[in-house]
Amino acid sequence: MNELLEAARTALESAYAPYSEYRVGAAIETADGTVYTGCNVENANYSNSLHAEEVAMGAAVSEGHRSFERLAVTSADRDGVTPCGMCRQTLAEFCDDDFPVVTDGEGAAEYTLGELLPTSITREHLE
Repeated sequence: MNELLEAARTALESAYAPYSEYRVGAAIETADGTVYTGCNVENANYSNSLHAEEVAMGAAVSEGHRSFERLAVTSADRDGVTPCGMCRQTLAEFCDDDFPVVTDGEGAAEYTLGELLPTSITREHLE
């Protein structure tokens, strides 16, 4: 867990957050142990901003990964930030309810995706 959190902390150093000044980093571990990182990338119109979790997930998926072991997310404030609702739903596309999400506050805390998003929209809803 510490290595994944460290990867997220390193990723937040590249964050581009000139508007909110709230830098976020994320690291996601794939089923084969590969780690992908991401940082938030803001845009002046806000709606085009990218979240750290979706940047990390997008990098992994673009290289063919579809199975994930865990995610770590941190902010420069070390305030225990969790993924937003949009990022939780993105994680739910590929991860089960028991998927671990590690946050960085006054020490690491761990949640499951099911705790953070108890009633996600799934593929089954669309069938």
